[in-house]
Amino acid sequence: MAGELFKMMTGIDIVHVPYRGAVQALTDLLSGQVQAMFMVPGVVTEHIKTGKLRAVAVTTATRSDVLPDVPTVNSVVTGYEATTWFGIGAPKNTPSEIVDKLNKEINAAVADPKIKAQLTDLGGTSLTLSPGEFGKLIADNTEKWGKVIRAANIKPE
Repeated sequence: MAGELFKMMTGIDIVHVPYRGAVQALTDLLSGQVQAMFMVPGVVTEHIKTGKLRAVAVTTATRSDVLPDVPTVNSVVTGYEATTWFGIGAPKNTPSEIVDKLNKEINAAVADPKIKAQLTDLGGTSLTLSPGEFGKLIADNTEKWGKVIRAANIKPE
């Protein structure tokens, strides 16, 4: 999807090579079977640090704490951002006091220095959002990636 967004925003035609998992994709990248790849940092950071791979750019809006010398795609392609995020949801009719309590405890855990350090080591950043902010993140991403899916004519297999 990050590659399709890049194609859509730049008009550059790159060939998508589908893989069922990161291991085979990384193997082919390291062996030169493919020339470039959009990968999550945790999978490739060690290979970048040891010089086996060269990072051209990160797809986040800001530079990575793990790879601070690597520029962002956004510095060349204005507005480009492709991030992977994880969140915790609850059924729609969950009482607001339970949602608020869960949100408070989850945000406290994510803000814990040990957990933040582990996330940083994996190339991640912790976000502490309110339920409303998280709902907006989901809605905004649904709209953004829906446009990419339609533009690339992506169909489920």
